[in-house]
Amino acid sequence: MKEIIINKELNKKQILLLEDGELKEKYIETDKINRIEGNMYIGKVKDILQGMQAAFIDIGLKKNTFIHLKDILPKVDISKEKESFEKKNVKNIIKIGAPILVQVKKDFTDSKGAKVSTHLSINSRYIIFMPNTDIITVSKKIEDEKEKERLIEIVKKYLPENCGAIIRTSANNQNEENIRKDIEITSNKWNEIRKFYEESVKQNKYPKLIYKTHGIIKKLLLDLIDKDLEKVIVNNQEDYNYINKVINNFEAENVKLELIEGNILENKVSLNDQIEKAEKRKVWLKCGGFISIDKTEALTAIDVNSGKYIGKDNAEATIFKVNKQASIEIAKQLRLRDIGGIIIIDYIDMQSDENKQNIIEILTEELKKDRSKTQVVGFSKLNLLEMTRKHICSNEDD
Repeated sequence: MKEIIINKELNKKQILLLEDGELKEKYIETDKINRIEGNMYIGKVKDILQGMQAAFIDIGLKKNTFIHLKDILPKVDISKEKESFEKKNVKNIIKIGAPILVQVKKDFTDSKGAKVSTHLSINSRYIIFMPNTDIITVSKKIEDEKEKERLIEIVKKYLPENCGAIIRTSANNQNEENIRKDIEITSNKWNEIRKFYEESVKQNKYPKLIYKTHGIIKKLLLDLIDKDLEKVIVNNQEDYNYINKVINNFEAENVKLELIEGNILENKVSLNDQIEKAEKRKVWLKCGGFISIDKTEALTAIDVNSGKYIGKDNAEATIFKVNKQASIEIAKQLRLRDIGGIIIIDYIDMQSDENKQNIIEILTEELKKDRSKTQVVGFSKLNLLEMTRKHICSNEDD
């Protein structure tokens, strides 16, 4: 059973996803941690960095945001992207003081401004709607070629002109009418955004927020409402009203919504233990080994250690067992902590190439349980495994 708990206390909100009572995902929102990823703004160009082919954009917040030329140019097929980029100069594309409609693709950090793009997208139930492009792609998790072709034909039929889409996993085996309705709702939302943008620019009312995504709560509902989500428990009226609206719009009668008073987590000892463990640097494995997780500005480093485990077989078999358990736990922790970006895993050194390949396959298989986009690159010459993962709030398909 999948269950979402949203527990708000003073200026802190915890958003938890449980599967059969086990904590799978955890997100925290506070006054200091204000997620804006996915929000759209009418920004103002503040400065152009010709040497970097980039610019700073004021979106009305404390820090200016950063945009690269490739995120200003129209979105094109990957094969054409390099050719299109090399022939352009950022100073000829945008001007200081001009309005620009952007979406936050990567949130602020303590030392860096947010990254924005003019490549806009709106998440909906069955598609990710992308204005100003003609690209239509299908989630990699839909593997049946005939189903892919069917979905592409349906989406092409109803998408407005000069709009593209990523067809989400939840569209698999859905009937044409359901997909049509979803496209219509999202198209109407885009028309509202575009109209509001044009009116604000005409009245010189910018920078300003123009579209708010409702953050991780919306993402969880969109991803799970068709995938065995049974219950949502909240303790504040604002979130209750929003979730109730989503459930009614989706006619999701299978999802039970409950509003309760007070701290939901107060007497949930087991769940509080899980939350506490998810915040520790060191995570112990069943065999007695452990992994250490260290986040930096550039990447996340994960170290695998044999710890107390000495094994009963030869050294290679002992090392493989620790690395295998570590792979399973790493996949779980990446999802639980919503770790994104570049991830480097320092496994205990293995001599066997076969064992290395087995570890890659185990990690890849475990990562399939993650709703976010992941890519395992493989072992480097320094024997470090390289991989990447998108933050769950990113507007990518599951």
